[in-house]
Amino acid sequence: MPIPPLYLLRHGQTDWNRDRRIQGQMESDLTELGRTQAARQGEILGALPLPDGIAAFASPQRRTRQTAEIALGAAGLNPVFDDRLKEVGLGRWEGHLYADMAKAEPEAFQGKSILQICLNSPGETPEALRARIASFLDDLTGPAVVVSHGVALTVLRGLVLNASADAMEAMSRDQGVVWELRDGREIAHA
Repeated sequence: MPIPPLYLLRHGQTDWNRDRRIQGQMESDLTELGRTQAARQGEILGALPLPDGIAAFASPQRRTRQTAEIALGAAGLNPVFDDRLKEVGLGRWEGHLYADMAKAEPEAFQGKSILQICLNSPGETPEALRARIASFLDDLTGPAVVVSHGVALTVLRGLVLNASADAMEAMSRDQGVVWELRDGREIAHA
């Protein structure tokens, strides 16, 4: 079955994003900027011609719940929380500052992008992450708004767009944006 239209929102900035702390599946809260970004996503959704009967889904992590409450509330959408939309698990790195881990494990961090670091962590494997995201996509029955995380959404977008590793690397993981995936194309609404 073809993938229905999707509207993807990364959670707003968190205190851990601001402080450059590795989050993964640990909890953190939106900053004031993060709340502003979520409100902007709500404005964007409100201006888009969303399909009738659109569903909404979100990761159950606190930062995505906070984003969904702000952004989806403005559009009158109530999300179903789905564990398959959680961020990639980063194992023992979670909770540490990126700078500290780069000193402790330079081979895993130096010269690598955030995506490369996260997909090669001592936590969840890339294959396991792809499998749970693919399972979510397989269960979709119609258009949906999805609130999730930077790496999880990059993998989701990569699967939907059949993107190469290089194309996924080049994808924006900005906050405060809505990515619309439709007919094999991606449109960023900022």
